[in-house]
Amino acid sequence: MTDRVALVTGAGQGVGRQVALHIAAHGGAVVVNDYHLDRAESVAAEITGQGGRAVGLRCDVTDLDAVTAMVAQGAERLGPIDVLVNNAGNAGPAENALDRTPPFWETGPKDWEPWIATNFYGVLHSCRAVLPGMVERGYGRVVSVISDAGRTGEPHLAVYGGAKAGAAGFSRGLAKAVGRHGITVNCVALSTINTPGVASVIADPEVARKALRSYVVRRFGEPTDAANAVLFLASDAASWVTGQTYPVNGGYAITP
Repeated sequence: MTDRVALVTGAGQGVGRQVALHIAAHGGAVVVNDYHLDRAESVAAEITGQGGRAVGLRCDVTDLDAVTAMVAQGAERLGPIDVLVNNAGNAGPAENALDRTPPFWETGPKDWEPWIATNFYGVLHSCRAVLPGMVERGYGRVVSVISDAGRTGEPHLAVYGGAKAGAAGFSRGLAKAVGRHGITVNCVALSTINTPGVASVIADPEVARKALRSYVVRRFGEPTDAANAVLFLASDAASWVTGQTYPVNGGYAITP
């Protein structure tokens, strides 16, 4: 990743934070994005404190104009964006939203909008903002963090899973459109990762014990597990991998 500039959305904590740290540790400069500026700046400070290059910028990925402005600001501070990691997820800034979703038939468009806006439109907005520069320079890496809810379905996460599946389908089509420009587009599909967003759920020992029955590897994932896969796909080591979805899930779902 030496001399590459990466934009990681939703990088103020959890998986995004670890992805940013991984990229910086391998020589990349990082635009650390988060809805909360203090989180973004804190992670950027971690990176610069270790001798890396980073800047923390606030942006709501559901706003295309804001994303476009952030990309321009990041490029001005660190250089053109070579790598985009679409990590912003859940229902945007809502905390622990995944454990508070009522049945679909009790919801309406206002309930669906945050999930679709963040997990699908957020990916479209960020790609739209960085791709012109990538195409012009003939190089780029796009990695979107999706969910096994989008691969196998989850009964209480139907809209969230649909949005993540949409991001994966979009990524496959985009991969075919931009491959000739030296740009690869891939996804990493996660299951339960031990992050602040799910901490309240797995903090209950009985809930955690029951959940772990679904995992071949009898533990929940850690941010490092996800970041390792993202780093590979964002690097030149994966220059001949595109249009793929890599499950990082401890064997939660094993499908072709």
